[in-house]
Amino acid sequence: MSVLSDAKIRAISPKAKPFKRADFDGLYLLVNPGGSKLWRFKYRLHGKEKLLALGKYPDISLAGARKLRDEARGLVANGMDPSAKRKAQQRQEAAEQQDTFALLAAELLQKKRKEGRAEATLSKTEWLHRLLNADIGHMPVTKITAQDVLIPLRKMEKKGNHESAKRLRSAAGAVFRYAIALGKAENDPTYGLKDALIQHKVTHRAAITDPKEVGALMRAIDGFSGQRTTRLALQLLSITAVRPGELRLAMWDEFDEDNASWTIPEERTKMRREHTIPLPRQAQTSLRELKALTGWGKLLFPSVRSSQRAMSDNTLNAALRRIGYSKDEMTAHGFRAVFSTLANESGLWHPDAIERALAHVEQNEIRRAYARGQHWDERVKLAQWWADKLDQLRQD
Repeated sequence: MSVLSDAKIRAISPKAKPFKRADFDGLYLLVNPGGSKLWRFKYRLHGKEKLLALGKYPDISLAGARKLRDEARGLVANGMDPSAKRKAQQRQEAAEQQDTFALLAAELLQKKRKEGRAEATLSKTEWLHRLLNADIGHMPVTKITAQDVLIPLRKMEKKGNHESAKRLRSAAGAVFRYAIALGKAENDPTYGLKDALIQHKVTHRAAITDPKEVGALMRAIDGFSGQRTTRLALQLLSITAVRPGELRLAMWDEFDEDNASWTIPEERTKMRREHTIPLPRQAQTSLRELKALTGWGKLLFPSVRSSQRAMSDNTLNAALRRIGYSKDEMTAHGFRAVFSTLANESGLWHPDAIERALAHVEQNEIRRAYARGQHWDERVKLAQWWADKLDQLRQD
């Protein structure tokens, strides 16, 4: 039996019309007038003759063509059509090329937007996605390896931003898990990267918890010589112990004067659950003073540049610096730690009531419902005790 060899193939010259040069077991070379030499495999399946293109010589060598032919023959022997399988693979590859990391990241961000996530959270996620897209955005999610994801993470670490590197890994993992949920990926390559990142020691937000120093802080706030709205914001932050962002973005229609309460809508809370706060007498006094200044608008604390925008997230921390407290001594977020520490140390209040006051959500649904129902009266008393405690510390 005459079979092909590399020497024979190289010696073949084109003719005016296409012609074939057979190898064996259905493999042959189609030689075109232009000089191209194309591998073809002829086979029969279910009584029909079919043809499978295997590639171009010399891109596909003789040995390579025979290997592809043998793989195709194996499929035929098992009743499978190699041509149909090839088309299915091509469709899958085309779909994978469309399911890039950037595309799925954009879909996930849009999903979060529809779920009503906070704008600050969405902006941060979008920023993380941009950093990831610079290196892996063009890649199909099924082709991305842990080493690929590590590239943008290492870039962030080299800048000394170790916490941001961890957030970047988390953001990437969320995209892969989204792809898995859609059936467009089978694994999350970020899972094994946790130990690859530098474990930066967490520095807790600075807060003053010594009672005498808390009293000095409150006196310093009362004597603040800057904007009155900024002074009132610091006073309300100390009394309510809410998160700074929740206070900055507060709107007048969230306050119920008759019931002395403030309800923060779920889209602005960290836990995405509506949170109602009892307002002690001191908070109500500050709110009345504030309403005379900003009650004409929607926001309690509008920006000095635009009434449609809230004050800057740096305003409160800058005010603390102005009255002499460095970032290592006290931060706007630190008022929560002040409240938590002194309320717990007093031994007067149920720990669950304190946790509810801080909007720390119980994970268990039954306990969460119980806490919501049982601790409101205690929280009203706790809120007034805390405001009175701050007044007392001012005088000590």
